[in-house]
Amino acid sequence: MPVVGVETLEEYAAATASCTRCRLAQGRTQVVFGAGNPRADLMFVGEAPGFHEDKQGVPFVGQAGKLLDNLLAGIGLERSHVFVCNVLKCRPPGNRDPVPEEKEACEPYLFRQVELIRPKVIATLGNHATKQLSGKETGITRVHGQEQRLKVGSLDVVLYPLYHPAAALYTPAMFKVLEEDFARLPELLGAPVPEPAPVVPLLAPPPAPEAAVQLGLF
Repeated sequence: MPVVGVETLEEYAAATASCTRCRLAQGRTQVVFGAGNPRADLMFVGEAPGFHEDKQGVPFVGQAGKLLDNLLAGIGLERSHVFVCNVLKCRPPGNRDPVPEEKEACEPYLFRQVELIRPKVIATLGNHATKQLSGKETGITRVHGQEQRLKVGSLDVVLYPLYHPAAALYTPAMFKVLEEDFARLPELLGAPVPEPAPVVPLLAPPPAPEAAVQLGLF
């Protein structure tokens, strides 16, 4: 269950840093709680930490993270403007897909993060995050770029499914789709649409096999 009696995201991060709710606690370096603006209007939810995230304690620090930064720059945003986290807070062995019992164990933490941050838009990155928050089994290929209204606890939010940025590392054509879907975010946030900045896709493969990306990106 989520820790009660905490009022800020910082307190919640400290209170959950020693979580042992599932077996992933046995192999992690640290809990990767999330990072960014604790009052962000836009929240990104990925799938699970990878090798580099587990070591550094920050989500999206590898090649996919660099691509995320470039896509944000394309709509006039930086990491400091948003909050980024994952469905799972601990790295699965070998970067395998999250399994149901792990997602169930971590779900209260994710929902409490949403309640504390109170974003206007939650952009889910990939299949696992989209299915977890929408409560539906429809795959990302069918729902990407299509906003949905839903409640997280007492909060009304817009859920906006996106492909995981890592998809563009393996399938270059996905970059254009991601760029087009990202371009709608300012509109969903109610902000003026900025002039698009040039965005350079990162198409190189991950630097090492241990940094492999989780499956289920499509």
